[in-house]
Amino acid sequence: MKRKHQRTLELIFSRPVSANVRWADIEALCGELGAEISVREGSRVEVYLFGLVRVFHRPHPSPDTDKGAVAAIRKWLEENGVKP
Repeated sequence: MKRKHQRTLELIFSRPVSANVRWADIEALCGELGAEISVREGSRVEVYLFGLVRVFHRPHPSPDTDKGAVAAIRKWLEENGVKP
């Protein structure tokens, strides 16, 4: 795994939940893990990973992901054995 993706993973798993995680970095990390990412209507993004589909909203106008989404992504990764 590239250092950039490792840093993103560490940010996702940091406590307290970080508010400085860029959505583009999360998408890149998911792609590195083998996810299929497709854009849906509006600002929705479908991520197919671990045999599961999750739908997230791209943040706007700020590029940073909100804390609730970061916590949900952390839980999803943790449940599937991905850790920093």
